[in-house]
Amino acid sequence: MARWQPETTQRLIVAAVDLFGEQGYDATTVAQIAERAGVTKSTFFRHFSDKRELLVAGQETLSRLLAEGIAEAPADATPLTAVGLGLERVAGAMGPANRELGPRLKAAVAASTELQERDALKNIGLAAAMSTALLARGVPEATAQLAAELGLLAFKRGFARWTEDDRTHDRGLAHHALAALRELHAAATSLG
Repeated sequence: MARWQPETTQRLIVAAVDLFGEQGYDATTVAQIAERAGVTKSTFFRHFSDKRELLVAGQETLSRLLAEGIAEAPADATPLTAVGLGLERVAGAMGPANRELGPRLKAAVAASTELQERDALKNIGLAAAMSTALLARGVPEATAQLAAELGLLAFKRGFARWTEDDRTHDRGLAHHALAALRELHAAATSLG
């Protein structure tokens, strides 16, 4: 096995998700993931502390991009407009590999309680990043938290739609996430 190969992190993630789907999360070992990715076990541990961490690969980047998009929104932007700009920033960083991996990762998470717990923590982190960025803009705390939760839900719904969308009419992740944000805003307004 070659020690340094390009795109090692992505190969490890794909290998893990494929193995989780084939044999389950609990039955998959780090050694199997490393072997499938064509790297050594020690290389795996240079990228991830354990196999659970594969699920949150990129979380820091997503949080940073969401926060940057919100921070760079015009001063007169509403909280949801700022969140929408954060979603657009994230969408610009996600490509075909994310789209292809999405349904397989969703299935792996659905089949494992441990991965569901880790996914929930990831979601909390993404919402916190948005809320913190909104608070820094002077948005009141309750409004910031609500806008962040709507943003998180819009991202999740938009991502699901994007991965399921007909590839011949690819409208992109930003389209789906922003459409979901508008739907959620309308739904929240209708609550009375």
